[in-house]
Amino acid sequence: MKKLLSLLVAIAVVFSLAACGAEEYKVAMITDSGTIDDESFNQGTWEGIVEYCEENDITHKYYKPLEVSDDAYLDAIGLAVEGGAEVVVTPGFLFESAVYAAQSEYPEVKFILIDGVPHTPDWATFFTADNTLSILFSEHESGFLAGYAAVKDGYTKLGFTGGMAVPAVVKFGVGYIAGAYYAADELGVELDFSNDTYHYFGDFGPSDNFKNIAASWYVGGTEVIFSAAGGAGSSVMSAAEENNGKVIGVDIDQAHQSDTVITSALKQLGNAVKQGLADWEAGEFVGGQAIFKGASNDGVGLPLETSQFMTFTEADYNAVYEMVANGTIVVPASHEELVNFFADMGIMAQNYPTADVVQPS
Repeated sequence: MKKLLSLLVAIAVVFSLAACGAEEYKVAMITDSGTIDDESFNQGTWEGIVEYCEENDITHKYYKPLEVSDDAYLDAIGLAVEGGAEVVVTPGFLFESAVYAAQSEYPEVKFILIDGVPHTPDWATFFTADNTLSILFSEHESGFLAGYAAVKDGYTKLGFTGGMAVPAVVKFGVGYIAGAYYAADELGVELDFSNDTYHYFGDFGPSDNFKNIAASWYVGGTEVIFSAAGGAGSSVMSAAEENNGKVIGVDIDQAHQSDTVITSALKQLGNAVKQGLADWEAGEFVGGQAIFKGASNDGVGLPLETSQFMTFTEADYNAVYEMVANGTIVVPASHEELVNFFADMGIMAQNYPTADVVQPS
């Protein structure tokens, strides 16, 4: 009996030591529908986390949910909390409902929600708790810079593909239209850009069908397509490679994905999440609100060091960026604002995309 008791005690001690020795991860990220190396939203956010945590010797880990659903996201958040997470970063609007529930279930945990605001699944109730920080971006400003630069660089036959008609993607498209026509007005040139080359795929994943749509545009004369479509952008790049077309990337610098990428409409995802983590570590976490990152606080832009512009210069970029940053140019974020923008600026835009087209069902 004594031998058995000693054996049980020994086993208990081993398990106790194993539990105490198990590494805990203070900062966790939950991936959305993509992968950690999706060369888009997940990757941009994760790279910011890795950079900050490695510089500050903070343990970190990412968790990939089993499926795209609120339940799966909540399960992944639960695993992260069990693993010691003090901060959970969730990249993308798909997490809005899951974070709404998690912020109450885990009040001791801080949540950084990128590109979304917590709400109930039926959208009836919005609430950002004190332990949650929402970080939103002025995508319309980034889109404006991309459209302006493309036209200033000589492109006049344009296209736009979005993953889904969610607010962030819609704003990218509206800003792109505004920037393109603003530049065209300065140059006194006409653009070939209409609803015929403005399309929402209805998904953010790559597809041969999406590739065929883009290919048909290139064959029809479209010179450059701004693809705000996440992973589906790779389908547009494939079409560009086969049809001598050009692409504008999105969210992160996508120049390394394809030689056809002339620039990318950036959200400074890494910088935004690093700032959130720095505030948390300093005990200055500002929850219970949404903050916006735009041109005025270096939250959006174009990566000039990798852009393949022919005539558009750094001086040109700095000049237009400053006008957006200081409010000289107030970039529209919706179709209604776009109409007023053209009227207020005296721009005679003809046959431009309405930017309110309905995506495929």
